[in-house]
Amino acid sequence: QVQLVESGGGLVQAGGSLRLSCAASGRTFSSDAMGWFRQAPGKEREFVAAIKPSGSIAYYSDSVKGRFTISRDNAKNTVYLQMNSLKPEDTAIYYCTADLSVVAGTWAYWGQGTQVTVSS
Repeated sequence: QVQLVESGGGLVQAGGSLRLSCAASGRTFSSDAMGWFRQAPGKEREFVAAIKPSGSIAYYSDSVKGRFTISRDNAKNTVYLQMNSLKPEDTAIYYCTADLSVVAGTWAYWGQGTQVTVSS
């Protein structure tokens, strides 16, 4: 059974930092893209960042570009999201995702999410 388990969320003051981790089990994702999405209260889930299998190419939403960094460790089957200069509008549940179907535009696997709350 494939599982993605996020950790590292919590409460932080505006301007602070958090590092999210997502550990995958059940299969290896070293040949697949991995990513992060988030969903704020009352809003739709939105794309945050994604990283190609090699880890050399990453994509970011405009709202987090320059503040967040996605990385991965294929030996550990884990993807990370370093979040700096956090803002109250970054408050959301953050979801890890893996195995993007470029044709369908869908991700095959999702984690359960971890709460990030940024206080002003």
